[in-house]
Amino acid sequence: MLGVLTGFTVVWIIILAGYLIGRLGVLGDNAQTVLSRLAFFVASPALLLVTLSDADLGTVFSLPLLVAAASALLTAVVFVLCTRWWLRRPLPEALISAMSSSLVNAANLGLPIAVYVLGDAAYIAPVLIFQLAFFTPLFLMALDTSTSGRRTSLLSFLAQTVRNPIIIGTLIGLFLGATGLELPVIILEPVTLIGGAAVPAMLLAFGISLVGSRPLRRDGGRRADVMLASAFKLVLQPALAYLLARFVLGMEGHLLFAVVVTAALPTAQNVFVAATRYEEGVLVAKDTVLVTTVLSLPVLVLIAALLA
Repeated sequence: MLGVLTGFTVVWIIILAGYLIGRLGVLGDNAQTVLSRLAFFVASPALLLVTLSDADLGTVFSLPLLVAAASALLTAVVFVLCTRWWLRRPLPEALISAMSSSLVNAANLGLPIAVYVLGDAAYIAPVLIFQLAFFTPLFLMALDTSTSGRRTSLLSFLAQTVRNPIIIGTLIGLFLGATGLELPVIILEPVTLIGGAAVPAMLLAFGISLVGSRPLRRDGGRRADVMLASAFKLVLQPALAYLLARFVLGMEGHLLFAVVVTAALPTAQNVFVAATRYEEGVLVAKDTVLVTTVLSLPVLVLIAALLA
């Protein structure tokens, strides 16, 4: 338990440092964008490559992947039913809100939590692969179908997924781990050093993003949607993950803790990107990302107190 709390303390301190950097304008106006792009396009792929090349792939990709998929799908389906029957939202808006309630921030916050709290970045890999290769394309195809004038083929989704740098790093790491091959030291060392920049860059960028943030400042008639999506994301999804893992699959110990923590991560920021693209549910996506991001760390600490 002490190690878990230490991990959260490290995360909070780096986020606070990022917030102070943002408040003082030390790195300029584009600091968040630059740090986020550095982490996404360069450092995170390197970190996942190195981590997965040494990971126990059987442990990482068997039951945890099943829990991540089932809990996310159940949460999204229940949320769509609620917003369609109770709040009477149009289907495209309900789909965006459902993404807000179930798509976790596995890269920007998930990787640091996996490293410092769970002790291994490999724990986040099943969630990353499930979301990038299946869950997000599924939502976008549904949005294409329900939104007039927009049609995107399955092949274009697959091509976009394969070009994702995080997926590329993950696939190379999985290949090395499965085959037992090792990179030459002259290549492995610089890749490892670059991967070491991923976590601090993500957390600093996250801290900078909190400067001036005010969730629910505008009502827009969607406050109920935001609060419901936030509750589903931070309460229902981890609760479903726990029930599935503990009582259906018989998981326990640190592995149980890991799957519940990954399910309790906040809403992914790319939900807002999708909302902007389809011009549906933009306010819900924006505010749910912010609310869940701010509240997720206290929720994760509570989960650690109960399960770690």
